[in-house]
Amino acid sequence: MPFKINADRRHRIPRQRHRVTNWPAYEAGLRARGSLTVWFTPEAIEAWRAGPRTGRGGQPRYSALAIATALTLRAVFRLALRQTEGLVASILALLGLDLAVPDHSTLSRRAETLEVPRPRRGREPVRLLVDSTGLKLCGPGEWLVEKHGTKTRRGWRKLHLATEADTGHIVASVLTDKDADDGSQVGPLLDRVDGPVASFTGDGAYDRDDVYAAVDARHPDAAVVVPPRSGAVPSDTAGTAPTRRDRHIEAIAERGRMGWQRSSGYDWRALVESDASRWNRVIGDGLRSRTDGRHATEVAIAADVLNRMLDLGRPEYVRIA
Repeated sequence: MPFKINADRRHRIPRQRHRVTNWPAYEAGLRARGSLTVWFTPEAIEAWRAGPRTGRGGQPRYSALAIATALTLRAVFRLALRQTEGLVASILALLGLDLAVPDHSTLSRRAETLEVPRPRRGREPVRLLVDSTGLKLCGPGEWLVEKHGTKTRRGWRKLHLATEADTGHIVASVLTDKDADDGSQVGPLLDRVDGPVASFTGDGAYDRDDVYAAVDARHPDAAVVVPPRSGAVPSDTAGTAPTRRDRHIEAIAERGRMGWQRSSGYDWRALVESDASRWNRVIGDGLRSRTDGRHATEVAIAADVLNRMLDLGRPEYVRIA
């Protein structure tokens, strides 16, 4: 993106004592999170206008970069499309750039099919943490309720997140209907993760056979860290060929549930809960768009925004206990 946005955000390391090793840089990062810096690189200025279309149809005026830039500013500042149009126009005027501003109709139309790049990852296997949260759909406002004296219940969607434990980055997201359960979205989440997976960690809602099967089909060597339900019993083959779930049940019986959580690394799942909390506090707990295609674009851009904010001032930790 051709701009940089700083805001005060926190990143939590669960249930362990750590010491920050880069205090000067970390403090500078904390101060930088409260500032707002916007710049356009020469490459971004050159890529603002859309390239010539070789096929049939009208010639687009704005590139995907221009649309993504405007929609990112919209997500950060929680603006309507017309307000986003005004913000982009004011930024270009302050910078003295002679660039056309996408109008609100163009932003809405292009958001339906905009392709947002996936997060880039290294080649090392990742420890994947998954969870879900609810997002409300846009609906009648307070003025409409007050005018007509009626109040309708808003619909909502379920957002499924996959976070990388070592960085806290959101590496995959899936938006589904409110009736979709968490376990059924493990396959779609894994399909959106590029590269190998070292472990898959989720709460008790993922204690299902199809979850283990989905992980085995895509990453056979990945560990599955999911707490068995309170009434779980070993399988019929636990004595001869124990499954990973059987080993979890045995470890809980020997060490207790808290002991199993510490030894298995289940405590790291708090990071994905932090991401869901950051999403609601920074981006909001609702969806501003009205169609499925625009919902998908809105979610992808929001995930990219949170990852960028996390990179701005994330401290370097060393475990001391």
